[in-house]
Amino acid sequence: MPQITVDYSERLADGFDRPAFARDLHTAVVEIAAARPPACKTRFRRTEDVVVGPDTGGHALVHVHIALLAGRSDETKARLTEAVLDLLRQYVKPSEGQTLHASAEVRELDASYRKFEGE
Repeated sequence: MPQITVDYSERLADGFDRPAFARDLHTAVVEIAAARPPACKTRFRRTEDVVVGPDTGGHALVHVHIALLAGRSDETKARLTEAVLDLLRQYVKPSEGQTLHASAEVRELDASYRKFEGE
């Protein structure tokens, strides 16, 4: 915990500093949601096909999903979501003529969530 997934348009690959974004996102999650630094895990999923409205041209998407253990207030989740959007503004630079659609969601992990660490 937290489990972080970042879906992003393939056309953003060169303009998205993913390592720096993840580093600063982990810092924000620790400061805002009281997560432990070694528990922060982020995976990036590049999406080839994006359709916005009636066409595919000129649009790029980034959506960040953050799943936390239960117990954070709605205010904390909203602050974290706003921090994510600020970081996306900083670390995602779409190509000329591209419209960036950025979004984020913070939700609670289901009570069934379990994990293990091993070698």
